[in-house]
Amino acid sequence: MTKLLLSLHVLAAIVAVGPVTVAASMFPPAVRAVPAGGGAHGLGTVRLLHRICRVYAGLGIAVPLLGFVTAQVMGVLGDTWLIVSVVLTAVAAGLLLLLVLPGQEDLLERLAGGQPVERSGTVRLAMGTGLFNLAWATVTVLMIVRPGSTTGT
Repeated sequence: MTKLLLSLHVLAAIVAVGPVTVAASMFPPAVRAVPAGGGAHGLGTVRLLHRICRVYAGLGIAVPLLGFVTAQVMGVLGDTWLIVSVVLTAVAAGLLLLLVLPGQEDLLERLAGGQPVERSGTVRLAMGTGLFNLAWATVTVLMIVRPGSTTGT
């Protein structure tokens, strides 16, 4: 059962979180590539990237849910590495829901309305996205290394 749960947890992380990290990272440069006054192709790309982020963010809730069940079965709920991972996961979710997605929506509305997008807006969004990605990368490393683990290294 543990191997099945762990496999589902890892697959959910790859399938749900991977697309968000990639699409969110591509979003600011895609916004900068849209010509002044808009462009159907460029605007379509930006809309698609935002939709990927929204949809896969919703699917991403499966990752911590499966993670909690897996941790309970493995008996590691109180381990420090897991607690740090849970906190970082909450930070990543907060960054995504409070900074990245609203930032994308704001820039998308500006583009769709034909308003100019200042570079500072895309830079700010790129920095928030980078922090989101860094939090997930750290969680991934903690899940692999598991400090204090009895399974190796």
